[in-house]
Amino acid sequence: MSEIDRIFVGGGGADYSEAQNLILKYANRHGLVSGATGTGKTVTLQILAESFSKAGVPVFLSDVKGDLSGMAKAGSPDFKYHDAFVSRAETIKFDDFGYEDFPVTFWDLFGKQGHPVRTTITEMGPLLLSRLLELSDVQEGVLNIAFRVADEQGLALLDLKDLRSMLLWLGKNANDVSLRYGKVSTSSIGAIQRSLLVLENEGAANFFGEPALNLEDMISTTPGGQGRINILASDKLMQSPRLYATFLLWMLSELFENLPEVGDPDKPKFVFFFDEAHLLFDDAPKALVDKVEQVARLIRSKGVGIYFVTQNPADVPNDILGQLGNRVQHALRAFTPRDRKALLMAADTFRTNPRFDTAEVITALGTGEALVSTLMKKGMPSVVEQTLIRPPSSQLGPITKDERQAVIDKSHIAGIYEAELDRVSAFETLAKRAEDAAKEAEQAEETEAAEEAAERTRKVARRYDADSRKTTRKRSSRSDSVGTAFAKSFARQLGTKAGQSLIRGILGSLFKGR
Repeated sequence: MSEIDRIFVGGGGADYSEAQNLILKYANRHGLVSGATGTGKTVTLQILAESFSKAGVPVFLSDVKGDLSGMAKAGSPDFKYHDAFVSRAETIKFDDFGYEDFPVTFWDLFGKQGHPVRTTITEMGPLLLSRLLELSDVQEGVLNIAFRVADEQGLALLDLKDLRSMLLWLGKNANDVSLRYGKVSTSSIGAIQRSLLVLENEGAANFFGEPALNLEDMISTTPGGQGRINILASDKLMQSPRLYATFLLWMLSELFENLPEVGDPDKPKFVFFFDEAHLLFDDAPKALVDKVEQVARLIRSKGVGIYFVTQNPADVPNDILGQLGNRVQHALRAFTPRDRKALLMAADTFRTNPRFDTAEVITALGTGEALVSTLMKKGMPSVVEQTLIRPPSSQLGPITKDERQAVIDKSHIAGIYEAELDRVSAFETLAKRAEDAAKEAEQAEETEAAEEAAERTRKVARRYDADSRKTTRKRSSRSDSVGTAFAKSFARQLGTKAGQSLIRGILGSLFKGR
């Protein structure tokens, strides 16, 4: 495989014959692909992924609409747009155009359309988990305490049942824990438990557990040197947009924390496409946006390029937008004053081309056309050019269910993630502790009951001995006869109410006839 130092995006200039390239040395300085629905963002995403793969760069992307699975299969001359593709290739001087498939690995959080993707509660961390659960500041504080106590006690938080058990333990020991870390209210714990139930109902229970994803299985190349294209099935995942955004943000944080520094490599080590990027920033707290900005600023030194894909550049905060040096802008529509403002802002982010008005061209771009500006020598952005995007080499559109399953079965990681593991963690440890405590309490109760019974026996024995000695003394000192004793006893009874009742009964019987 020949060394590639740039990837061909399309043809620009007045007649679309000027090559518009993305230099691989600057590809890790991030990028933006934006445009209204139906303007060609998905095809641009596809041709960029293909080009990075051919250059030996692994790629991760989300298949939001189910269209990108076609990269696993070569395009065909029988395709209805074949003639249009050939004509476009000739127009933009794309002499190497041909059909081929690419090494695709399918992933799925739900384990239905690809290899399962899992992480542990501990790896997700309290910040992202709070974002996922939509917790308040107070509830997030309680969650942080749960993580802290789990760390101190060596309790592994792997899946949702581990976290539930930890929260339950926290509630039962709230008084003791509150003295050390601050108030832990049962109402906050209950709110977190309810949010976990909602998350589980959305299918997230499959996401938390083991075996956890090993990023090296994504950041890999084929024996022939092509970068693997990792496609996350997201059509169902998009029904839970917060889970989708949190998962992608978790992946970014894992890449940032685990990859070594590489400086400025000749090409990226990994390229990450963040489709539907607005979901990451919608209603996001400032702390989270600051975290994304930090990751975007520093992760380039680890050889990772981040490309945000969204409908409007205004969906991305300005501090992050300013770090996106490579840009492909498809058509935008300006139906409202707000749309017009966003359009002008998008035009202002490009280096001006004296041949045309950028703002006017953005509204007039056709499908498959885009304004392109990439970083050139010394990292300077190129003058913006109206560009005809090159046609894809792989199939445009999805493959069949059987074809997808065949790719999954032949994958280099087939069988690694399919079987879920359930090793000893917080749930089992806390359950064992509770069981041991219950046994100890039961044994203590039995011991206490035995001791009480023994004490009662001793008391009865002492009273019996005392009564026996008293009776013996009375018998030895008494000289009364049985008749005398009976008389004395009868006389004593006459003074009682029972004795009086007895007399009345006898007299009533004797004088009944009178």
